[in-house]
Amino acid sequence: MARRVARSHDRTRRARVNSDWIVSGKVRAREEGDAVVVMIDGLTTQAKYYKPLVYEFFRKEWRGARPSYGDFVVEIVMEHVGDPPWMDLDNLAKALLDAIKGYLFHDDAQVARLLVERREGERERITIRAYPRQGASGGPG
Repeated sequence: MARRVARSHDRTRRARVNSDWIVSGKVRAREEGDAVVVMIDGLTTQAKYYKPLVYEFFRKEWRGARPSYGDFVVEIVMEHVGDPPWMDLDNLAKALLDAIKGYLFHDDAQVARLLVERREGERERITIRAYPRQGASGGPG
């Protein structure tokens, strides 16, 4: 497995490109066909924590797909271990949509379908999957 190191203006911080994932701190992202998948490790009850975390990742590290026009589908899954954290999923969705706006799509008004789900998982993380809406099926083409 090849590993490259991308340097930013801040030489103390490094983003790893591991396989096709771009990794920086708790955030990693990659393109899967027409979709972009973002994973955030760990959970907190403060939804506002995620907006600057994801926004800064895209601003400093992301060199993948550029924003496009048209309708989008966004799926957000919060996985927890044990009892779920006390967090309003609508606040989480708004913070994450604000963070990816301008990087995956131009405006969050382009989100034609939004799925936000909380479920038990093997590790605590949040996964965002965004892709252009294709016809009536809503799945990636």
